[in-house]
Amino acid sequence: MSGGNSFIFIVLIMFMVAMMFWSSRKSKQQQAKVKDFRSSLQPGQLVKTIGGVIGTVVSVDTKYEEIVIDSEGSKLRFTFPAISSSYERPAFIDDDEVDEEGNPVVQDDEVSQESAKSDTASDTQGQSENEQLNQDDSVDATEDSEVKENK
Repeated sequence: MSGGNSFIFIVLIMFMVAMMFWSSRKSKQQQAKVKDFRSSLQPGQLVKTIGGVIGTVVSVDTKYEEIVIDSEGSKLRFTFPAISSSYERPAFIDDDEVDEEGNPVVQDDEVSQESAKSDTASDTQGQSENEQLNQDDSVDATEDSEVKENK
């Protein structure tokens, strides 16, 4: 019995070591990703701080690891660790722009513009069909004349 218990103990120890190694590796990858992000900060980039302040990068001081951002006219200085990520404004649809099922509501202006586009497209398609028929007729006429000449 002691042989079986020691085997389970060894497997358990190996499992714990593997988990610690995997966790450490994951942590190093995250740290490298954050370091790359912070080193790539450039003026004009939109960022968000850990406190939720959103602003545009004005200057980056790598020597003192400080960054100045402009948030709607207020310039604020932060340390690099305070910058959490770059920021992209999410798409927003107002409740007035969707129906009860969440489908976009088409405005009257949009309907008239879409109908004008479809009318133009159908006119263009009709013209191209007429041109195609005219070409087919000319090909038929050419073939008929060639047949008559051969006789």
